[in-house]
Amino acid sequence: MRYLTAILALLASLSGFAADTARPQFTFTAIPDQNEAELVRRFQQVADYLSGELGLEVRYVPVKSYPAAITAFRGNQVQLAWFGGLSGVQARRAVPGSEAIAQGYEDQFFKTYFIAHESTGIAPGEGLPEAIAGRTFTFGSKGSTSGRLMPEFHIREAFGRAPGEVFDRVGFSGDHSRTIALVQSGAYEVGAVNYAVWDKAVARGEVDTDRVSVIWTTPAYADYQWTVRGDIDQQFGAGFKARLTRALLELDNEEILGSFPRSRFVPADNSVYSAIEETATEIGLLDDF
Repeated sequence: MRYLTAILALLASLSGFAADTARPQFTFTAIPDQNEAELVRRFQQVADYLSGELGLEVRYVPVKSYPAAITAFRGNQVQLAWFGGLSGVQARRAVPGSEAIAQGYEDQFFKTYFIAHESTGIAPGEGLPEAIAGRTFTFGSKGSTSGRLMPEFHIREAFGRAPGEVFDRVGFSGDHSRTIALVQSGAYEVGAVNYAVWDKAVARGEVDTDRVSVIWTTPAYADYQWTVRGDIDQQFGAGFKARLTRALLELDNEEILGSFPRSRFVPADNSVYSAIEETATEIGLLDDF
């Protein structure tokens, strides 16, 4: 009888193990807009929080580029992503039915800073300074809203020409932290950067404001958001999207929110980003989507 009991217990254990391994794993990613160590620290905390709230394993999958984040979302390697405004539009076009479900409170009023090396002598102004013309200029990532889309929109609006015709040389740094470093070093005279990344770096003492400074701030626009695949309930069960949305909106961990940095998450939907989609279409950034 003891042997029979032991066998039954073993079978029950194996059955439970099989059920656990068959359970789908929920994965998410984020655009790599800062250095990798900072992103891993932030989003591992998010993964741990969501695991507890949703009652299943949640895994953060880092990627090397903005297009890689969109590709992972399109291929269902991830079901949720922290996108910028432009990359979110691109991802939702790639996966019909996908939705923006939450954004940072501050993301409703996002801004881009134009920054310049002290050697340029460019003074801050109410409008985009004409003196940036003929300089060397770096965007962030090619797929960045704050580091490429909105800066290019304002450059075209101010000068009536494409950036390649306005500047002596145009580059793409790859992320906002790198943009700051390149302009501070003088490798580029002027650049465009996410205001939140700049403000956080300045607060940490990571920027030499005697060598690089803000010369213009764009008008506000909507930017970052959490976007989820349209088939999420089919994959994880009816009501999963609602539970996920609620978990994000109710996140009140100050350490996690401070790492973004955001004060809280608020509801979002696709219509919030219609202006970004229109702007991206106008300057040809959605041609491949």
